[in-house]
Amino acid sequence: MSVVLEKQRKVLRFKDAVLTTDPYARTVSEALNLEVCAGELFLIRLGRSDQIASFADVCNGTIHPLSGSVFFLGKDWRYLSPDVANALRGRTGHVFFTGNWTRSLSVVENILTPQLYHTRNSRAQLLDQAGHLAESFGLPGLPGGLPGDFTAADLQRAACVRAFLGRPLLVLLQEPTRGLEPDILDPLIQAIREARYRGAAVIWLTKEKEIWKDATIPTTQRYHLVARNLMEEKL
Repeated sequence: MSVVLEKQRKVLRFKDAVLTTDPYARTVSEALNLEVCAGELFLIRLGRSDQIASFADVCNGTIHPLSGSVFFLGKDWRYLSPDVANALRGRTGHVFFTGNWTRSLSVVENILTPQLYHTRNSRAQLLDQAGHLAESFGLPGLPGGLPGDFTAADLQRAACVRAFLGRPLLVLLQEPTRGLEPDILDPLIQAIREARYRGAAVIWLTKEKEIWKDATIPTTQRYHLVARNLMEEKL
Protein backbone atom coordinates (compact mmCIF):
# COMPACT_ATOMS: atom_id res chain seq x y z
CA MET A 1 0.00 0.00 0.00
CA SER A 2 1.36 3.42 -0.90
CA VAL A 3 2.10 5.98 1.77
CA VAL A 4 -0.66 8.24 0.36
CA LEU A 5 -3.31 5.51 0.64
CA GLU A 6 -2.04 4.42 4.04
CA LYS A 7 -2.41 7.94 5.40
CA GLN A 8 -6.12 7.92 4.58
CA ARG A 9 -6.75 5.14 7.10
CA LYS A 10 -8.60 6.21 10.24
CA VAL A 11 -6.57 4.74 13.08
CA LEU A 12 -8.52 6.12 16.05
CA ARG A 13 -11.97 7.67 16.13
CA PHE A 14 -14.01 9.14 18.97
CA LYS A 15 -17.74 9.23 18.19
CA ASP A 16 -19.80 11.22 20.70
CA ALA A 17 -17.50 9.90 23.44
CA VAL A 18 -18.20 11.29 26.91
CA LEU A 19 -15.29 10.97 29.33
CA THR A 20 -14.87 11.56 33.04
CA THR A 21 -12.70 14.67 33.41
CA ASP A 22 -12.65 14.82 37.22
CA PRO A 23 -13.79 11.75 39.20
CA TYR A 24 -13.81 13.70 42.46
CA ALA A 25 -15.94 16.57 41.22
CA ARG A 26 -17.94 14.12 39.08
CA THR A 27 -17.52 16.26 35.97
CA VAL A 28 -17.64 14.86 32.47
CA SER A 29 -16.68 16.09 29.03
CA GLU A 30 -18.93 17.14 26.22
CA ALA A 31 -19.49 14.48 23.57
CA LEU A 32 -16.10 14.33 21.83
CA ASN A 33 -15.71 13.66 18.12
CA LEU A 34 -12.15 13.15 16.96
CA GLU A 35 -10.49 11.35 14.06
CA VAL A 36 -6.78 10.56 13.97
CA CYS A 37 -5.53 9.16 10.68
CA ALA A 38 -2.36 7.32 9.76
CA GLY A 39 0.58 9.70 9.53
CA GLU A 40 -0.90 12.31 11.86
CA LEU A 41 0.40 13.72 15.15
CA PHE A 42 -2.09 15.19 17.62
CA LEU A 43 -0.66 17.14 20.57
CA ILE A 44 -3.27 17.38 23.33
CA ARG A 45 -2.90 19.45 26.49
CA LEU A 46 -4.80 18.30 29.57
CA GLY A 47 -4.72 19.81 33.03
CA ARG A 48 -3.57 16.90 35.18
CA SER A 49 -1.67 13.65 34.94
CA ASP A 50 -4.74 11.60 35.96
CA GLN A 51 -6.67 13.13 33.04
CA ILE A 52 -3.82 12.20 30.72
CA ALA A 53 -3.79 8.61 31.99
CA SER A 54 -7.57 8.28 31.63
CA PHE A 55 -7.54 9.72 28.11
CA ALA A 56 -4.79 7.31 27.05
CA ASP A 57 -6.67 4.37 28.59
CA VAL A 58 -9.77 5.29 26.58
CA CYS A 59 -7.70 5.46 23.40
CA ASN A 60 -6.23 2.05 24.18
CA GLY A 61 -9.57 0.48 25.06
CA THR A 62 -8.65 -0.42 28.64
CA ILE A 63 -11.49 1.77 29.89
CA HIS A 64 -14.59 2.79 27.96
CA PRO A 65 -16.29 6.18 27.62
CA LEU A 66 -19.37 6.82 29.73
CA SER A 67 -21.32 6.97 26.48
CA GLY A 68 -20.47 7.02 22.81
CA SER A 69 -17.76 4.96 21.16
CA VAL A 70 -14.03 4.81 20.54
CA PHE A 71 -12.92 2.89 17.45
CA PHE A 72 -9.44 1.54 16.76
CA LEU A 73 -8.88 0.48 13.14
CA GLY A 74 -12.63 0.63 12.66
CA LYS A 75 -13.46 -1.63 15.61
CA ASP A 76 -15.33 -0.43 18.70
CA TRP A 77 -13.22 -1.32 21.74
CA ARG A 78 -16.36 -1.84 23.83
CA TYR A 79 -17.56 -4.83 21.84
CA LEU A 80 -14.31 -6.72 21.33
CA SER A 81 -13.53 -9.93 23.18
CA PRO A 82 -10.55 -9.73 25.58
CA ASP A 83 -8.41 -11.83 23.23
CA VAL A 84 -9.14 -9.68 20.19
CA ALA A 85 -8.67 -6.46 22.17
CA ASN A 86 -5.31 -7.62 23.52
CA ALA A 87 -4.20 -8.61 20.03
CA LEU A 88 -5.10 -5.14 18.75
CA ARG A 89 -3.23 -3.50 21.62
CA GLY A 90 -0.20 -5.34 20.31
CA ARG A 91 -0.35 -2.89 17.41
CA THR A 92 0.08 0.10 19.70
CA GLY A 93 3.12 1.65 21.37
CA HIS A 94 2.77 3.42 24.69
CA VAL A 95 4.79 5.59 27.05
CA PHE A 96 2.94 5.18 30.35
CA PHE A 97 2.87 7.91 32.99
CA THR A 98 3.53 5.36 35.74
CA GLY A 99 6.29 3.55 33.84
CA ASN A 100 4.41 0.24 33.75
CA TRP A 101 7.52 -1.85 34.41
CA THR A 102 7.40 -5.46 35.56
CA ARG A 103 9.90 -5.26 38.42
CA SER A 104 10.93 -8.91 38.26
CA LEU A 105 12.03 -8.65 34.62
CA SER A 106 15.06 -6.80 33.31
CA VAL A 107 14.41 -3.54 31.50
CA VAL A 108 15.43 -5.10 28.20
CA GLU A 109 12.93 -7.95 28.71
CA ASN A 110 10.27 -5.38 29.57
CA ILE A 111 11.05 -3.64 26.29
CA LEU A 112 11.03 -6.80 24.18
CA THR A 113 8.15 -8.77 25.72
CA PRO A 114 5.19 -6.93 24.09
CA GLN A 115 6.76 -7.34 20.64
CA LEU A 116 7.73 -10.98 21.19
CA TYR A 117 4.02 -11.75 21.59
CA HIS A 118 2.76 -9.53 18.78
CA THR A 119 5.24 -9.67 15.90
CA ARG A 120 6.87 -12.15 13.56
CA ASN A 121 10.24 -10.42 13.93
CA SER A 122 12.89 -12.56 15.54
CA ARG A 123 14.37 -11.75 18.92
CA ALA A 124 17.65 -10.86 17.19
CA GLN A 125 15.87 -8.40 14.90
CA LEU A 126 14.08 -6.80 17.84
CA LEU A 127 17.29 -6.54 19.83
CA ASP A 128 19.00 -4.84 16.93
CA GLN A 129 16.21 -2.31 16.44
CA ALA A 130 15.89 -1.69 20.18
CA GLY A 131 19.63 -1.11 20.44
CA HIS A 132 19.53 1.56 17.75
CA LEU A 133 16.54 3.22 19.40
CA ALA A 134 18.26 3.15 22.80
CA GLU A 135 21.30 4.93 21.38
CA SER A 136 19.12 7.51 19.63
CA PHE A 137 17.34 8.28 22.91
CA GLY A 138 20.62 8.87 24.71
CA LEU A 139 21.18 5.50 26.39
CA PRO A 140 24.60 3.84 26.12
CA GLY A 141 22.87 0.62 25.10
CA LEU A 142 19.94 -1.54 26.10
CA PRO A 143 19.52 -1.49 29.91
CA GLY A 144 20.06 -5.04 31.12
CA GLY A 145 19.39 -4.67 34.85
CA LEU A 146 16.12 -4.62 36.76
CA PRO A 147 13.98 -1.45 36.66
CA GLY A 148 14.95 -0.65 40.26
CA ASP A 149 18.60 -0.36 39.20
CA PHE A 150 18.01 2.68 36.99
CA THR A 151 17.15 6.34 37.42
CA ALA A 152 13.72 7.64 36.53
CA ALA A 153 15.25 9.54 33.60
CA ASP A 154 16.87 6.41 32.14
CA LEU A 155 13.61 4.49 32.55
CA GLN A 156 11.76 7.28 30.73
CA ARG A 157 14.19 6.98 27.82
CA ALA A 158 13.75 3.20 27.88
CA ALA A 159 9.98 3.72 27.81
CA CYS A 160 10.38 5.67 24.58
CA VAL A 161 12.38 2.76 23.11
CA ARG A 162 9.57 0.35 24.02
CA ALA A 163 6.88 2.63 22.57
CA PHE A 164 8.48 2.88 19.12
CA LEU A 165 9.82 -0.68 18.85
CA GLY A 166 8.28 -2.70 16.03
CA ARG A 167 5.81 -1.07 13.67
CA PRO A 168 3.02 0.29 15.90
CA LEU A 169 0.00 1.73 14.14
CA LEU A 170 -0.86 3.93 17.13
CA VAL A 171 1.66 5.50 19.51
CA LEU A 172 0.35 6.98 22.76
CA LEU A 173 2.79 9.28 24.56
CA GLN A 174 1.90 10.23 28.13
CA GLU A 175 4.21 13.11 29.09
CA PRO A 176 7.17 11.49 27.30
CA THR A 177 9.56 14.35 28.17
CA ARG A 178 8.74 14.31 31.89
CA GLY A 179 11.87 14.53 34.00
CA LEU A 180 14.19 14.65 30.99
CA GLU A 181 16.57 17.29 29.67
CA PRO A 182 15.55 19.29 26.57
CA ASP A 183 17.93 17.20 24.44
CA ILE A 184 15.30 14.44 24.38
CA LEU A 185 13.13 16.49 21.99
CA ASP A 186 15.23 15.97 18.85
CA PRO A 187 15.36 12.14 19.03
CA LEU A 188 11.72 12.01 20.08
CA ILE A 189 10.61 14.15 17.16
CA GLN A 190 12.73 12.03 14.82
CA ALA A 191 11.18 8.79 16.13
CA ILE A 192 7.72 10.30 15.69
CA ARG A 193 8.57 11.42 12.16
CA GLU A 194 9.72 7.91 11.18
CA ALA A 195 6.65 6.29 12.76
CA ARG A 196 4.35 8.69 10.93
CA TYR A 197 6.07 7.99 7.63
CA ARG A 198 5.43 4.28 8.14
CA GLY A 199 1.73 5.04 8.61
CA ALA A 200 1.38 5.29 12.40
CA ALA A 201 -0.84 7.79 14.15
CA VAL A 202 0.69 9.49 17.20
CA ILE A 203 -1.12 11.10 20.14
CA TRP A 204 1.11 13.12 22.47
CA LEU A 205 -0.54 14.00 25.77
CA THR A 206 0.98 16.66 28.02
CA LYS A 207 0.11 19.11 30.76
CA GLU A 208 3.17 21.27 30.06
CA LYS A 209 2.26 24.53 28.36
CA GLU A 210 5.83 24.96 27.08
CA ILE A 211 5.73 21.61 25.26
CA TRP A 212 2.25 22.21 23.89
CA LYS A 213 3.28 25.59 22.46
CA ASP A 214 6.63 24.40 21.07
CA ALA A 215 6.49 25.28 17.38
CA THR A 216 9.34 22.87 16.55
CA ILE A 217 7.04 19.90 17.20
CA PRO A 218 5.52 19.19 13.74
CA THR A 219 1.93 18.52 14.75
CA THR A 220 -1.05 17.91 12.54
CA GLN A 221 -3.42 19.37 15.15
CA ARG A 222 -3.21 20.73 18.69
CA TYR A 223 -6.03 20.49 21.20
CA HIS A 224 -6.52 21.89 24.69
CA LEU A 225 -9.14 20.69 27.18
CA VAL A 226 -11.05 23.87 28.01
CA ALA A 227 -13.83 23.41 30.56
CA ARG A 228 -15.50 20.26 29.23
CA ASN A 229 -14.49 20.25 25.58
CA LEU A 230 -11.38 19.73 23.45
CA MET A 231 -10.70 22.94 21.57
CA GLU A 232 -8.49 22.95 18.51
CA GLU A 233 -5.96 25.76 18.58
CA LYS A 234 -3.42 27.10 16.13
CA LEU A 235 -0.05 28.57 17.03
